[in-house]
Amino acid sequence: MAASFCSVIMLGSGFGKLSKDLLNQQDTASLSPSPYAGILPCSWPSIQTVFNRTLARWSEVQRQQRCQGTSSRSMAEHSINNFDEKKEDVSRATLIWRAIKLPMYSVALVPLTVGSAAAYLQNSLYSAKRYFILLASSVLIIAWLNLSNDVYDFDTGADKTKKESVINIAGSRTGVLLAACMLLVLGFMGLAWVSAETGSMRSILLLSGAIICGYIYQCPPFRLSYQGLGEPLCFAAFGPFATTAFYLLQSSTSELPITGTILSASFLVGITTSLILFCSHFHQVKGDIAVGKISPLVRFGTKTGSEIVKVAVMTLYLLLLISSLSRALPFTCILLCSLTLPMGKLVVNYVEENHKDNAKIFMAKYYCVRLHTLFGAALAAGLVAAKLVHGRSIL
Repeated sequence: MAASFCSVIMLGSGFGKLSKDLLNQQDTASLSPSPYAGILPCSWPSIQTVFNRTLARWSEVQRQQRCQGTSSRSMAEHSINNFDEKKEDVSRATLIWRAIKLPMYSVALVPLTVGSAAAYLQNSLYSAKRYFILLASSVLIIAWLNLSNDVYDFDTGADKTKKESVINIAGSRTGVLLAACMLLVLGFMGLAWVSAETGSMRSILLLSGAIICGYIYQCPPFRLSYQGLGEPLCFAAFGPFATTAFYLLQSSTSELPITGTILSASFLVGITTSLILFCSHFHQVKGDIAVGKISPLVRFGTKTGSEIVKVAVMTLYLLLLISSLSRALPFTCILLCSLTLPMGKLVVNYVEENHKDNAKIFMAKYYCVRLHTLFGAALAAGLVAAKLVHGRSIL
């Protein structure tokens, strides 16, 4: 093949030189015979015909080579695409794990733990029985949120191709919806029972408000998450509503006062919870656009979204500092929560570096779950430590 290729080039260059000489001869005013007449065994038209055929052959060789190159690239791209599709295939066990979303249940644990720690700081009140009943009830409510969210996202087409959707795994939309409603009823019954035992009407109203936020976030006819209002609703539900309600439910005889301590703590919990939801949108931008869901990432783009994450994390620690300096939170809280700064920095850097990579940015929400859990645990520990060491906040 190489020898043929070289011979074609040499042949083409030889006829090119010959053609040039012959054209020069024709351009002269003299009609004298060509100097090649005695040398060449054929006339000028014959030479021109051979020359044209050679050029045509040379062009055909180049075209075939280009076609072969394009075909090779297409085959390579096809192989890469097949490899990517195989790489995306995950086991059923992994899909079930993703569908359960076990790490997400930290959003049930943290508000309850922080609220209970604030009650302990206020009046040394803590009931383990109530704590675990409220924990079980909260887990049931979160399970309702997850299942009903899958149902209504499936209805709008957002989860039609989502392999880890509970409906795609179970194969029954009606069954999943019935299970979700049952979990909601059982969870609310547990919350109502504890509220009735403590005689706290404010707490049941706050918890009802939190559940209503969850309903209008995802359920028809509201579906406010499709208008980009999921994060404010999440902040209110898990922050001021749920955390303050759990604080009130740790009272024994009379209701606890709502202080700057519980309000500051609930705001911090609301920020870390909303951050989880916000980062869960990064890898779903194309799907959200397809079904008309105007999430914050659809509205602002992933680049601006990464900047919002940075601002949110900075606001979290700034609010912690302000709350401590204003004596709303004990100094032990800022001391222990500052230990989570590396985790906060990891979230910011990871989102900033991978916001365009759907395969990697998928993990951002799990890093936010870690930040939420660690920060919540540090905040609760700081509240308890302040009571154990000095009986009240220290500064």
